[in-house]
Amino acid sequence: MAESYELDERAQILLRYLIKSYTRDGQPVGSKSLAQQAGIDVSSATIRNIMAKLEDMGLVNQPHTSAGRVPTEAGYRFFIDSLLEVKDLGKSAQQSLSDAFTDDKTSTDLIQTASSMLSQMTHLTGLISVSRPSRILIRHIEFMKLSDRRILVIMVINSDQVHNKVIHVDRDYTDLELAEAEKLLSRYLVGSNFNSATKQLRVEIKQHKDDVNEILESVLQVMGSVCEEDNQDALLMAGESNLLQFAELADINKLRELFELFNQKRDLLHLLEGCTDAEGVQIFIGSESGFTVLSDYSVIGAPYQINDEVVGVLGVIGPTRIAYDQVIPTVDLTARLLSSALKSQK
Repeated sequence: MAESYELDERAQILLRYLIKSYTRDGQPVGSKSLAQQAGIDVSSATIRNIMAKLEDMGLVNQPHTSAGRVPTEAGYRFFIDSLLEVKDLGKSAQQSLSDAFTDDKTSTDLIQTASSMLSQMTHLTGLISVSRPSRILIRHIEFMKLSDRRILVIMVINSDQVHNKVIHVDRDYTDLELAEAEKLLSRYLVGSNFNSATKQLRVEIKQHKDDVNEILESVLQVMGSVCEEDNQDALLMAGESNLLQFAELADINKLRELFELFNQKRDLLHLLEGCTDAEGVQIFIGSESGFTVLSDYSVIGAPYQINDEVVGVLGVIGPTRIAYDQVIPTVDLTARLLSSALKSQK
């Protein structure tokens, strides 16, 4: 919960313009520059006094004694909660987002589109978590014989998730043998829950004494690993390199820690989970995320739904000097468009 600050109108105006200037340029803002931007007819000394009060309140700080001031984490939070005026995205941006979610895309394509569009529209890193269903249904199984005693196993899981895996076998199999193995697997698994059907199938396999068991066992192992992976929450990302454009994020050690966080994904997934029970857009500034590595970053997220059930969270990550007035409506609209597109799928 943000602290309560008593600021008069002039202090609010100056803080708003200071954050606007710092968001744009990434440079500390001096009193003279601030007076020109804000259009307030007061002396530089008066502005310096107001800035000193804001600094005492912890809303701004001065990196160096001769430099201007920059907003603090608390300053950003007060700005977002009390001073922010969210912009209209504009018809062009709204149309670009809307056009990206076409009817011919699968759910997987739509989710990937959301991540990439967030990155393109905000010039930050797009994030989207995908909650996998606990019930794994096998829709289709097909074998394709390759060279060097390899067999391509093609599986369709749930509505449209296609998985291709190559298995290695100890001998050459005829097309008839592959067809028999495919038929046996299909009889037990297609249209059934994988986990419950596997036990029955293994009993059937034991009754077959021919060499086709090798294929069946291998396929079951592959399918088991695929289904186990598919039953875990996933995190898709786009535009990680966008963060390199910000000078304040150029510290190689900090970048290494951030990209390690990207690779592990677990902590980011945990952070995004905090948005699932909330309505609308949620904003984590610096230490609010609970992760030291994100102390210089902000994460903005919003849940998306299928038939009024939250199935994941999308958002962006960038420096704390994000253009919140533009990014917040972009995240919000993307979540609503993705929810609508997923709901429309048959």
